Amino acid sequence: MTTKKADFIWSNGEMIRWEDAKVHVMSHALHYGTSVFEGIRCYDSHKGPVVFRHREHMQRLRDSAKIYRFPVSQSVDELMEACRAVLRKNNLTSAYIRPLVFVGDVGMGVNPPAGYTTDVIIAAFPWGAYLGAEALEQGIDAMVSSWNRVAPNTIPTAAKAGGNYLSSLLVGSEARRHGYQEGIALDVNGYISEGAGENLFEVKDGVLFTPPFTSSALPGITRDAIIKLAQDLGIEVREQV
Repeated sequence: MTTKKADFIWSNGEMIRWEDAKVHVMSHALHYGTSVFEGIRCYDSHKGPVVFRHREHMQRLRDSAKIYRFPVSQSVDELMEACRAVLRKNNLTSAYIRPLVFVGDVGMGVNPPAGYTTDVIIAAFPWGAYLGAEALEQGIDAMVSSWNRVAPNTIPTAAKAGGNYLSSLLVGSEARRHGYQEGIALDVNGYISEGAGENLFEVKDGVLFTPPFTSSALPGITRDAIIKLAQDLGIEVREQV
């Protein structure tokens, strides 16, 4: 049983109570990792709740599903409205939003049967800084992991897929075992790729560096926002390692 974080979850077009959001143990995604998701922040502002780069996140959700050929019936606009609805239903003005597309109980076998459908849920709940409030104020200790990111022609890193995060689990758990708060993964060529759950940047001689997508890094939406903000401020940005 999970700890209740909010009252309602949007599930396949309906609002259901948090405790009623359940899946069968034979769901395809539990066995084969067939899911894609997003992690989105909603911030309280003087103009009301603001969802950070809302459309870009929902477009990436659909793009991730398309890469794996998961059918999604909702449009980007419909998914955005569902996000707004679940925020309203839970009376949230500041929250973490988790949209998830997954293959349910469609039978065994790696390849789902012809004509299958996916389940789509959107949850919203309070959640603080990913690595803790202290990390924002004091920084963190990180180590380079012995686990590399997979090659980009092995698993499509442009998709934010559940199965991809087993790699992140290995990177992050190794770091914590050694007393660090986060792990950094290299690509198959030994170059910096990304953190276990975040893109990386370095400031050197007034230039902002970040690994390119060819290093198996996720095309992060926050990453893109940082690059655009830096360029607007006249800061040189180089996507290289």
